[in-house]
Amino acid sequence: DGNLSEVGIIMSEFPLDPQLAKALIASCEFDCVEEMVSLAAMLTASPCFVPPSAHLEEAVALRRRALLHPDGDHFTLINVFNAFQQRECWGAACPGDNGDEGWCRKHAVSGDALRLAGVVRAELLEVMQRIELPVSPPAFGTDANVLNIQRALISGYFLKVARDIDGSGNYVMLTHKHVAHLPPTCCYLLRKPPRRPPPWVLYHEFTISQDNCLRVVSEIQPQMLVELAPQYYLSNLPPSESRDLLMELRDKVAAAEDMPAVPE
Repeated sequence: DGNLSEVGIIMSEFPLDPQLAKALIASCEFDCVEEMVSLAAMLTASPCFVPPSAHLEEAVALRRRALLHPDGDHFTLINVFNAFQQRECWGAACPGDNGDEGWCRKHAVSGDALRLAGVVRAELLEVMQRIELPVSPPAFGTDANVLNIQRALISGYFLKVARDIDGSGNYVMLTHKHVAHLPPTCCYLLRKPPRRPPPWVLYHEFTISQDNCLRVVSEIQPQMLVELAPQYYLSNLPPSESRDLLMELRDKVAAAEDMPAVPE
């Protein structure tokens, strides 16, 4: 009928793209608001990483590696934001220290982008408080929090999922079967030694015109996608091996749910 749903009305309150707004709202259900609001701010602000000077590349790469998160680029962005916020707090306590700018230079990140992310984060929290959405306490670093952030991301970005079709990093995007790759800046490639590419990933964006790479990539489990994506999602995917795998997994999940409970 042309009217927005209740969730759509809430989404329209946020100055974010619809997928990111949906993920942020879902974080209220999955108790990971503090982390998702930081991530939303980082994804909205300008890219935080800047190219290091040629003579500093090796040193910068070593420092950046300490900020990489094993569960993906989304989590690495939260790591970077949290680390910068700690440096800013240190700088406020020691006005002559200028620690945050020195930290940014050493890690080749943009202080302006990170400060903007802080402003955006505060604005998003203001919106959430104004419309009385619950804000869960921080829990970053726990296994449960990782799963909850993945659930919130899938709730918004289920259309942006890709599968490695040959185990070597050739990712076919489920919605239109185009094959793309991980960018050189992806945390899975920067780790030493590099990890095997994840079988299934969720990505923030895709740029075919530049380098045919997925941007901001994190591993997900296909069962989580089956459980959280809308009912129409699988049936509307184009025919592919990935779709068949998800349909088979959906049938297994449904069969397990239909099994009678074992009496104690």
